[in-house]
Amino acid sequence: MRAPLLIISVGHVARTILRRAFPRTLASLFDPSRALAVTAGHCTPREVSSARATAHTSTMPVPVSVSGWKSAAGGGVDAAPSVMETSGPFAALAKRKAERESQGGVSEVTVSAGPTPAAKAAADAPPAPAPSAAPGASNGWGVAVNDLDWSYPGIDGSPIAGSEPLIKGMDLKLKPGSCCLLLGANGAGKTTLLKILGGKHMVPKDKVLIHGREAFYDTSLTTSGQLSYIGGDWQRDVAFAGYGVTLAGDFPASKMLDSIPGVDPERKKRIIDVLDINPEWRMHQVSDGQRRRVQLAYGLMIPYSVLLLDEITVDLDVLGRADLMAFLRRECEERSVTIVYATHIFDGLEEFATHVAFVAGGRLRFCEAIEDIEGLRAREPGALLATVEGWLRKEAEIKKEELAKRGIVKKKVFEYARNSGWGEGRMAATVSFGPELGMKHQGIKGSSNAVMRN
Repeated sequence: MRAPLLIISVGHVARTILRRAFPRTLASLFDPSRALAVTAGHCTPREVSSARATAHTSTMPVPVSVSGWKSAAGGGVDAAPSVMETSGPFAALAKRKAERESQGGVSEVTVSAGPTPAAKAAADAPPAPAPSAAPGASNGWGVAVNDLDWSYPGIDGSPIAGSEPLIKGMDLKLKPGSCCLLLGANGAGKTTLLKILGGKHMVPKDKVLIHGREAFYDTSLTTSGQLSYIGGDWQRDVAFAGYGVTLAGDFPASKMLDSIPGVDPERKKRIIDVLDINPEWRMHQVSDGQRRRVQLAYGLMIPYSVLLLDEITVDLDVLGRADLMAFLRRECEERSVTIVYATHIFDGLEEFATHVAFVAGGRLRFCEAIEDIEGLRAREPGALLATVEGWLRKEAEIKKEELAKRGIVKKKVFEYARNSGWGEGRMAATVSFGPELGMKHQGIKGSSNAVMRN
């Protein structure tokens, strides 16, 4: 029993010391009513009433640049001290009521049944035009990439010193109404280029323009829906459950499609019909192809002027893919939309594309109208697959020769890199069981987190 008594006595002594040293300050910190009592002698009755109404309004400190704190030693800043209120709605109403009473006004807060004339006028006013570039900046291009070199940044946000740019000397120009196929091998830089065009990566100014406006810096392009990017899978990582888990929920597809404001009902119905979507689909029960249809519909609802597509038909069946391509081609013809579509599936695209851009090693080899490309002028079915296969095989041979000249030879033997401990968000160790891999290293049996490096 001695330990509890000792703790109680120490706490009592500390509390007594604080009370004697700071009799008023300590009380005001923990008891707003006592704080009012301390200041009541210096306030009018109306001020005391207002203070009581706001006694439970919490405040929090703000940065020195805002609060204007200045010490006696000369530190701080010369600004008027202030605090940032964090009161809830009820405390705010109480404060307004107290202010009205102190001014002799009506204490009741009334809420009008309809919008005020000013609010109605603001609602009826036409939307403000999106910011535009300087006259002549676009030169008629829907998409313009001007001699761009780009690489992924390091920790400090700048390119890693000594690293070779991933995108090299990229110069791509497309007129409105173009349907461009962005083709190339895996790792050629197609997805990176699409994300740069979509404003997802910072680039130097005047290097990437959408209708003459900066793709990265002019955020109204994406917020207005004028620039639309659709790519990737709806997935997320769930700690201790799985990685690449399908993003789904127990709600109907209509809840997602109806959540987009300002959609033309006729356009919405047309897109739902083209993609053959049942609005009653439960998003946690649909197949991958059905989920992809909903993703596409969600991204196509707002009328766009530039549409970027990254492998968005991989889960669609033959009919769904054909109907989608026909819809997109009509968009180009009827609304002069610019479409850039990266894909490895070439069936039926001979009639869809107006241009073909071929990327290899981060460089744009060419971007030409399909009528100017040998083997594709006639738009015969299957011609695109045969032609692109020839390009890819030629590029593979060139790459192999370049590596041989530099003395780089691909390893034939796999090595295993291991570290100790438990993987983040996983119920498995990162130490693999050596004998299962035919090696002498001993680890935890059942772990499969060895990383193969070649």
